[in-house]
Amino acid sequence: MADVNLHSMLLPNGFKIPYLGLGTWKSEKGKVKEAVKYALLEAGYRHIDCALLYQNEDEVGQALKEVFQSNLVKREDIFITSKCWNTYHSRSRVIECCKESLTSLGIDYLDLYLVHWPTGFKEGNGIFPRDEQGKIVYSDVDYLETWKGMEDVQKAGLAKSIGVSNFNSQQIDRILANCEIKPVINQIEVHPYLSQQPLINFCKQRGIDITAYSPLGSPDRPGAAPGETTLLNDSTILNIAKNHNKTAAQILLRFAVQRDLIVIPKSVTPARIKENSQIFDFELTKDEMELIHNLNQDKRFITAETLSDHPYFPFSIPY
Repeated sequence: MADVNLHSMLLPNGFKIPYLGLGTWKSEKGKVKEAVKYALLEAGYRHIDCALLYQNEDEVGQALKEVFQSNLVKREDIFITSKCWNTYHSRSRVIECCKESLTSLGIDYLDLYLVHWPTGFKEGNGIFPRDEQGKIVYSDVDYLETWKGMEDVQKAGLAKSIGVSNFNSQQIDRILANCEIKPVINQIEVHPYLSQQPLINFCKQRGIDITAYSPLGSPDRPGAAPGETTLLNDSTILNIAKNHNKTAAQILLRFAVQRDLIVIPKSVTPARIKENSQIFDFELTKDEMELIHNLNQDKRFITAETLSDHPYFPFSIPY
């Protein structure tokens, strides 16, 4: 079995993160446990991406417990990420949120903890606090305060590294101007229809690496139109896949890795989990990379448009 861990990126703070991780967003209860066990024990994964929001960290934790009991994989072999949710943005609640994730996952530290979104929600009323009209109730907590809580998390040894997710360039610059500990990662939506090159360049110039979520274009996202052209049936991708005797998904993941991005495709299907790991035995040519780059339409699949009136909504500027 190829050790995917050989394919790791060195973060600015000296820790290693495997280029390939298993995403767990939308992984159904009852399936995610077996998916995580398969990824770690059979497919060579060494990186699992979680979040309090996904409401399945307890099941991921059951998988980790069984994996560690097998003695085939140790805690220190695995890179585990989780994320601070929007209802925990005030400084003292950040640590609380992190501890909830650690308890669910059954571990005593995270390798990476991210602020899931810059947009704070009213605290203490469930994951999506709503008013009588059904609208999400926002908080006025500044994400700079949230970042102080993230620094507390790292100083307390609850996470080895900290970063952000879904932050735009201005929001990152504000953190950099007001932080003690710099974010090491910005986790954002990236795929050939949304190349994010300006934001990626911006982050890399400031020593912040990128994790690409929805690298396959999130075909199972909420609100996907039936019969729409997806990245997985895009003719350019399919032609390149044929050239390499690979699948469209493998081409999309390889494209991201060759751009020096971390990828976290989600699947609960063993065959797909395995297939997604088989991206380190071939290389896309310069011309193929360019062809895929040219597919960019700045098309965001995860629009978060219901939050567009939030003062910290991240997608109201080009990057």
